Amino acid sequence: MAKVLIVAAVLVGLWLAFRPRPKPALSRDEVEARAVLGVDARADAAAIRAAHRRLVSAVHPDKGGSAELTRRINAARDLLLRR
Repeated sequence: MAKVLIVAAVLVGLWLAFRPRPKPALSRDEVEARAVLGVDARADAAAIRAAHRRLVSAVHPDKGGSAELTRRINAARDLLLRR
């Protein structure tokens, strides 16, 4: 009987250690960053970089754009790539 309880406890411990866990909900900052770059939650690093490159080339101050928009786009890229 004791062996059965030990085996059951080990199995429960293994299940708890390796069970699938839900992904954490997106933070408000991450939702805003994705909206700025125009990428969805499934976007990988390459898609994030491509969206950043496309947007910065359009709004860069050297091309008559805004320094504030460039700053927001850079911050959005940095936030999403850190995660």
